[in-house]
Amino acid sequence: MTRAYRSPSFWAALLIVAALFAAPAEAEHRIGTLDTVGSDTMAGLMLRWGERLARRHPGMRVQLQASGSASAPTALTAGTTLVGPMSRPMTEAEHQAFVARYGYPPREVVVARDALVVVVHRHNPLSSLSRQQLDAVFSETYRCGAEGGLRRWAALGLEVPSGRIVLHGRNAVSGTHDLFRREALCGGRFRPSVNEHPGSAAVVAAVAADPQAIGYAGLNHLMPSVRPIPLRDAEGVQRAPEPSAVRRGDYPLARDLRLYVNLPPGESLPAAEQAFIELVLSAEGQAIVEELGFVSLPGAVLSRQRRRLGLEAE
Repeated sequence: MTRAYRSPSFWAALLIVAALFAAPAEAEHRIGTLDTVGSDTMAGLMLRWGERLARRHPGMRVQLQASGSASAPTALTAGTTLVGPMSRPMTEAEHQAFVARYGYPPREVVVARDALVVVVHRHNPLSSLSRQQLDAVFSETYRCGAEGGLRRWAALGLEVPSGRIVLHGRNAVSGTHDLFRREALCGGRFRPSVNEHPGSAAVVAAVAADPQAIGYAGLNHLMPSVRPIPLRDAEGVQRAPEPSAVRRGDYPLARDLRLYVNLPPGESLPAAEQAFIELVLSAEGQAIVEELGFVSLPGAVLSRQRRRLGLEAE
């Protein structure tokens, strides 16, 4: 039976991550309310961006609901938000549901780079994993080419830790869960014994507390209490989750973090949403990306997206 851990912070994130950031101001300073629904991986980013925006525009109200990437397409299609943060691409079904409702596609805005990192206890001597080994540890389908499962640490050539491998991962509403399933398991199924958690911080905490544990989490959640494991490519070259490798795309579990936006062709966004995206795609917004442990975007990528959205160049 898959088990799910519910930390106190999960319930806070599920309801409202951020509400009113600033005290009421004069009416002429108000630019409206920003409501977003989506990725919990991006909750910290959205919160910091929202705080910075509220300082720029006193009296602005910012509400961020971080209930998982799967909630963003639903909210966008229902019209309850114009901006949906996601740590994975929309599926074809999600995209088509939006088009069926509005007659045009959602705008995709890449806002940062991230990576999924395989982590073990800090005293675990495991040096690296191949794609086949990673799949054999976490899946029950072995679609990446393994001949069978790896269930005990001895099967990976380790004497310490001994015993069975204890697995930790994200829950199914998470974009992190979906990306790891597609890329690390070659689209296969997770083992039922994976302990599911609502956030990467909970995964890292569980692995840090158990020498027999292994898990996967977002790059920005790394702590000294766990060790990131390099992944070997088909030629046997180890690829560590270094920011430079994530930015270049050399690390196999790198990903884009996105905002999906409901913006009709030929129209402009409301003031609150436009101000938010302008901040995110600015040098100031990308400095926040780096501060929170994600990987910022190259200037050329930022400029290209600003032009595509009709925003002024920095």
